[in-house]
Amino acid sequence: MKKLWLFALVVALLAGVVVAGQAKTLHWNLATEPPSLDPSLATDTTSHQILKAMFISLCQFDDATMAVLPDLATSWEFDAATVTWTFHLRSDVYWTDRNWTLSGIPVTAGDVEYGIKRLLAPETASEYAYVLYLIKGAEAYNTGVGSADDVGVKALDNHTVAITLNFPAGYFPTMAALWLCAPLPQVAIERYGDKWTEAANIVTNGPYVLGEWVHEDHLVLVKNVAYYDVASVKIDEVYCTMVNEASTAMAMYEAGVLDVDDTPPLEDMDRIKSDPVLSLELQQAPRLCTYRYGLNSAKPPLDNILVRKALASSVDRQSLIDYVLKGNQKPAQTWTPPGIFGYVDGVSLGIGYPYDPEAAKQYLADAGYPGGVGFPEVTLMVNTSQAHMKIAQFIGQGWMDTLGIKINITNQEWGVYLATCSADAPQVFRMGWCADYPDGNNWMNDVFHSGSGNNYEKYNSPAFDALVEQAAVELDPAVRLDLYKQAEILICDTDVAFIPIYFYTFNQLTKPYVVRTFAAIGGESWKNWDILDH
Repeated sequence: MKKLWLFALVVALLAGVVVAGQAKTLHWNLATEPPSLDPSLATDTTSHQILKAMFISLCQFDDATMAVLPDLATSWEFDAATVTWTFHLRSDVYWTDRNWTLSGIPVTAGDVEYGIKRLLAPETASEYAYVLYLIKGAEAYNTGVGSADDVGVKALDNHTVAITLNFPAGYFPTMAALWLCAPLPQVAIERYGDKWTEAANIVTNGPYVLGEWVHEDHLVLVKNVAYYDVASVKIDEVYCTMVNEASTAMAMYEAGVLDVDDTPPLEDMDRIKSDPVLSLELQQAPRLCTYRYGLNSAKPPLDNILVRKALASSVDRQSLIDYVLKGNQKPAQTWTPPGIFGYVDGVSLGIGYPYDPEAAKQYLADAGYPGGVGFPEVTLMVNTSQAHMKIAQFIGQGWMDTLGIKINITNQEWGVYLATCSADAPQVFRMGWCADYPDGNNWMNDVFHSGSGNNYEKYNSPAFDALVEQAAVELDPAVRLDLYKQAEILICDTDVAFIPIYFYTFNQLTKPYVVRTFAAIGGESWKNWDILDH
C-alpha cells in the first residue's frame, strides 16, 4: 500500500509540472476516424498509429534501422530444444487511465498472456489472429477446436512470459514488437465490454493516454506521466484532427494549424518542390508499403483470368507516378517491397504484367470481348480520399481508353470501406499494405494465405499456401528467398490475384520547429519527437 501511495504522489507531482509549464502540443491530421482502438481488432494504419502511442509491446523497433529493441521486455532468449522464446519484463510499467485513478497497478506477464489469448479467442473475431498461428496451439484455439490452456503462452511469474512456437521462427522477436503481443487490461475490458476503448474507460500503458475522443471530429492524446520513460517524452499533447480532404489539410498546414502534413495533395507536389520554404520542409524517402488494386475473381467478368490480365496490362504505372503521384514512387509488378526480406524485382525479372496496351487488348479479345464489345460495367471502389480518387480516375480512364470498357468509380468512408471489402468486395478495390515487421512472411503468409483475415481478394491457392508455409519454417535464407519468388510468380503472374501498382514513398511536410524521427516501420514514434519554441 505504501508503494502505491508513493507512486500516486509522484504521478500527481509530475502532472503538476505539465500543468504549470508551457505544454507542447503537436497538431496532427489522422485524415479519418480510427476504425478501432482495440489492439485485438485494429487492422489499419490509422488505428495502429494511435495504438503505438498508447500501448507498449514486448519489443519495439528502432525508427531508423528497424532493429528490435527492448520495451516491456528487457531481454529475451530462445531455447531450441523446446522452441520457446522467454521474455523478461520490466517491473516499472503501470496501467493508467486519463484520470490517473488506476496508476500504480503494475503490468505483468499475466497481462501479456491474457492479451495474446484474447486476440486468439474465437469470440474476439480478430482478423489478425492468423498471424499468431506460429504459436503452439494458437490455430486450434482460434478455430474452436482447441483450448486456451493449450496455447503456448504462459506467464511463469509476474515478470517472465514464455511463448512456445510450432517451429523455430528466427523472426519472432520482430513480431513481438507488434500490438498483437501487447499486454491488455483485463479488468477494464471485462468491465466495459465493447465500450472499453472509449476515452472515459480505456486503460493503457504507453507514452500517451487517450484524453478525449470526439468521434468523426478529433482525438487528443495526453502524455502519460506514469510511463516508464516519461522523462524522454517531450511533447505533452497530440491533437489529432480528422480532415479527409488533402487540400484542406494542406491549407491548415500552410496556415500553421497543423505541424505536419503526411499526405500533401498530389496536385500541389510541383508547387511544394519549387517553393523556397515548402521544399525545405518536404521529406521524401522509400516506404515499406505497396499500393494494389484487389480483384474479386468470384465476380464476373473478373472470374476470367484473361480479363484480369487485360486490366493488369493496361495500368501505366510510370505515367501515374510521373504525372499524378509525383513522389518518386517505384512501379510495382510484385507484392513485397524493396527493403523487406523476400523482395524480388518483378520489373527486371519479368514477373507480373507491365504496361502493354496491345497485349491488354489481345487478352480482352481472347476473353470474348474484342474492343470491349459486350463487356459489362466494372465497379472500381476506393476509400474516400482525394488522392485515391485521382489515382482511380487515372487508371479507370486508362482502362476505358485502352480496352473500350466502362468503369464505375465509387468510394466509401474508411471504416465502412474496410467492412465492405471484408464482407463482399467489389470487382476492383484499392488496398495498400505497410510492413508490420520486416520479413516476407508478413507480406505473403499474413496477407494472401487462404486463412488470413487480411485476404480481401479471398485468394485460395493450395500451391501458394504450401509455398509460404514452407518459407515460414525454412531456416536457409537462400531457400526462403526462392520460395518467396515462386510465391510472387504464382500470385502476381500465374493467377493475377491482384494488380501491384507502386511501392510507396514518404512525402511528408514538417514544420522546422518540429524535431522528429522518420519511422521506417510501424507508424510514427511521437514519444521521440520534440517541439521547439517558435
